[in-house]
Amino acid sequence: MLPYDRRLKPLSRQLRNDMTDAERRLWACLRRKQLGGLQFYRQKPLAGYIVDFYCAAARLVIELDGSQHHAPEAIAYDNRRTRDLEALGLRVIRFDDRQVLRELGAVLEVIWGELGRLIPPGPPFSKGGGDGWGA
Repeated sequence: MLPYDRRLKPLSRQLRNDMTDAERRLWACLRRKQLGGLQFYRQKPLAGYIVDFYCAAARLVIELDGSQHHAPEAIAYDNRRTRDLEALGLRVIRFDDRQVLRELGAVLEVIWGELGRLIPPGPPFSKGGGDGWGA
């Protein structure tokens, strides 16, 4: 289990209740193991941060960036945050909120590609169909 700051739990719960439109739209596609049969978590505390979405099986973090992320200080913070998460062995990918709202299919293709790269398919005769994805 990856380390996290327990003090972030209440804030992560609040963020789950106050998701942005883009977060809600992407979550509708990730929840209930809809993508490759993999479990995703939303507003997950990891290390000293709360990440937007996290797939433990792939060690994949998905971040959605609104307009506030374009300010120079926010870019520096996001870069440091990404480095800290990558130091834990996680892969971090980022999308702009507008991408999710306007090009959801393309965003899902990128996520699917990352999952395929991070989690090799199971053996050809595994239970459930053989492709290893379960979807």
